[in-house]
Amino acid sequence: RLESDPAAGLDPTEAAARLERHGPNRIARRPGKGPLVRFLLQFHQPLIYILIASGIITAGLGAWVDSGVIFGVVLANALIGYLQEAKAVNALASLARAMTTMATVVRKGQKIRIDAAGLVPGDLVLLQNGDKVPADLRILQSHDLEIDESALTGESAPAAKTEEPLDPATLLADRKNMAYASTLVTHGQGTGIVTATGGHTEMGRISRLISSSEELSTPLTRKIDHFSRVMLHAILGLSGVTVAVGLVRGESLLDMFMAAVAMAVGAIPEGLPAAVTITLAIGVARMARRNAIIRRLPAVETLGSTSVICSDKTGTLTENQMTVIRVFAGGSGYEVSGAGYAPGNGAIQAPKAEKTAPPLAHLLRAAALCNDSVLTKKDGKWQVDGDPTEGGLLAMAMKGGCDPTALAAESPRIDTIPFDSRHQYMATLHSDGRNGTPRVYMKGSVEAVLARSGSALLRDGSTAALDPAAVMDEAERMAGQGLRVMALATREMPGGTRRITHGDVAGGMVFLGLAGMMDPPRPEAAEAVRACRRAGIKVKMITGDHGTTAAVIAARIGLDGQPDGDPAGVAVLTGRDLEGMSGEELARAAEETTVFARVTPEQKLRLVEALQARDQVVAMTGDGVNDAPALKRADIGVAMGRAGTEVARDAADMVLTDDNFNSIRAAVEEGRGVFDNLTKFIVWTLPTNLGEGLVIMTAILLGATLPILPVQILWINMTTAGFLGLMLAFEPKEPGIMTRPPRPPGTPILTRELIARIMLVGGMLTVAAFALFHWEMARGTDPAKARTVAVNVFVVMELFYLFNCRSLANPVFRLGFFSNKWLFAGAAAMMLAQMAYTYAPAMNRLFHSAPIPAGAWLRIIAAGAAVFAAVEIERVSFHRGAPPPTRPGS
Repeated sequence: RLESDPAAGLDPTEAAARLERHGPNRIARRPGKGPLVRFLLQFHQPLIYILIASGIITAGLGAWVDSGVIFGVVLANALIGYLQEAKAVNALASLARAMTTMATVVRKGQKIRIDAAGLVPGDLVLLQNGDKVPADLRILQSHDLEIDESALTGESAPAAKTEEPLDPATLLADRKNMAYASTLVTHGQGTGIVTATGGHTEMGRISRLISSSEELSTPLTRKIDHFSRVMLHAILGLSGVTVAVGLVRGESLLDMFMAAVAMAVGAIPEGLPAAVTITLAIGVARMARRNAIIRRLPAVETLGSTSVICSDKTGTLTENQMTVIRVFAGGSGYEVSGAGYAPGNGAIQAPKAEKTAPPLAHLLRAAALCNDSVLTKKDGKWQVDGDPTEGGLLAMAMKGGCDPTALAAESPRIDTIPFDSRHQYMATLHSDGRNGTPRVYMKGSVEAVLARSGSALLRDGSTAALDPAAVMDEAERMAGQGLRVMALATREMPGGTRRITHGDVAGGMVFLGLAGMMDPPRPEAAEAVRACRRAGIKVKMITGDHGTTAAVIAARIGLDGQPDGDPAGVAVLTGRDLEGMSGEELARAAEETTVFARVTPEQKLRLVEALQARDQVVAMTGDGVNDAPALKRADIGVAMGRAGTEVARDAADMVLTDDNFNSIRAAVEEGRGVFDNLTKFIVWTLPTNLGEGLVIMTAILLGATLPILPVQILWINMTTAGFLGLMLAFEPKEPGIMTRPPRPPGTPILTRELIARIMLVGGMLTVAAFALFHWEMARGTDPAKARTVAVNVFVVMELFYLFNCRSLANPVFRLGFFSNKWLFAGAAAMMLAQMAYTYAPAMNRLFHSAPIPAGAWLRIIAAGAAVFAAVEIERVSFHRGAPPPTRPGS
């Protein structure tokens, strides 16, 4: 179909024509909104409208400092949003960079090196170890060709390639005769013909998915948006009523406009955007200490709303280190403890007498000597330099007491038969330092080693005829447990042997045993999954790996909720199962199934969308290019920092520095704490705005003197928000935060209980400020002093109410009264500022305040104590039947 010569390749003239027709081998970037438009759109939000109006009003009142602060908040929010909106653009740019490479191509029989951008369909490309695959290729020749496709398929082990034809319906991860752009050749050589370039490659298809994937607003931004619209309408409505009532009473239009401005200034929560930003920023800092780096501030709160976590398997739930966990030698089975490559973290579980039994001792020796890899410790972490399977065998040998370096010195290697896919084994010849007899060690697939073995080593050191059926039964039992099984064998060679060939090991090998390995679950993963389940969060595994392996890991960490850990009880749906499902069927499967294996990038994206269609708040984890579309679409995308690709990190909202699922659980806990603290701030600040608005409106309705002036309202709002309200951002997480279910997405920020509390406190603020103002006026007090009393009533009552707001449901004394020291520091700073407001002559001139006597302070403090007592009584009444909070771990 491609009209290309499989030996000589394309003619350069034809290649040039095809380049003109198909375009360069690059991922085209779709044009988007320009930088200026993207920046201006950051202001297109109701809360920003309120802030801009507030800034304009305060500037019109001559409060330039306050106006500057408000506009500074607006500008900071816009800049943050603008920078974060470039996320998708960065992801596409990363894909384009991933495609930039050089390629060795054959044209008209000549081998040449060209920029991969010049490749066209039909080009003949040569591949060798270390090359990045430059385009999608159909393999024509494979010489032990292996390619790391983990970024595309999610499978941890390199894929062996063959030229044999496959069924066209074969899933992407199983297409052994294809090589895909931007994957990496890890072993061997091969030749392939270009089938797709640029946007038509698998990478290009993922690029289109990223471009078309809708980026959702977070639950917090949706709730704040709705809350802001309600406030906007309420403020405009009340201002209109104020003007209308005043005009009916015969007041001048100018006086009524200024009164409406005063009421609007009082009703606008100027400190809310700063509180949101600072509270989220504190959450970001806390998460960073728990190995989670947040790329978008609202993502902090989204974690607290998460109801489903869709997790990748390799490296997140597992160690991403092949580990031998079971050995079969001399007819006996042995368990191997310890996960990962660290040899000191485990041991071979065997009776003391059997640890030196010849079959086990020879098997460990074979694993260490027939091995081309090295284990090294870097930055306190063990890692393999070479093949992961060989790394697992080395770690097993070292857990059994072998020293690979000493063994290599004692029995130096003389010759090697490298592993190749046709023979399925590797063999090495060694000079046995103990008796000088050359000895061959072999490792490979069970079938390959059994076919070359005639006897087996027994527990007493003697040999007997091999029972292949018994060995195959054991191998199948291991495979059924999701283990990758390797067989090992040995034989003595005639003295003086210096070289070995395939013929030398075609028979007569002595079978030593089997080693079953897997990428084991992280030790903390099971507890993290249980913690998520207690918190009402569903955890689902979505992986490109095989279904059997996925089921075993799911069972081991309790992902299916079954205590017995039997993989047979884990329901697994594969990508092929998902292919024919309708939207409703897929949504039902996504809701009911826990493990999905062998899935494609489109299917990952569809699963996320299906869960969101069921009103789930979805966190998606991933590390590969194939995960990027789903990461971007999810309510919060979580990328791996160590093993993750740049594309995945750019598409994600959060990056884990330790690639550990437990860090996601910790981040969810922090996210819930952040939302709690934001809600506490809103519940604390709104009564003040309500009270200020009601005080102004009541004065207008009664035709009375205004108890507080617009500039004084600004003083109250800006200082209390900074000194008092923001201290709630440092409030520790409440006990039992991870034992309650996630908030349903449709739940508003303020429940009926909280709205009732806001009305109660707002009403008490109004009554107290109005009453004490007129008390002073009735005694003949100067209006400036009476207004100073009213202002201090607001501040002191807010201060007392702040301690009520440390918890939304539990009495404050249950929390530990001094557990948030920032609160006391803020209260002290606020009272110092209020003393300056009341008694400093410069402040008296700026804010029309005046010194007040000590008796007035007693009445003000009594009002503060009254609001504290009223809220505690209301809380106890509402939560009379509620159990005390549960301490974590209790």
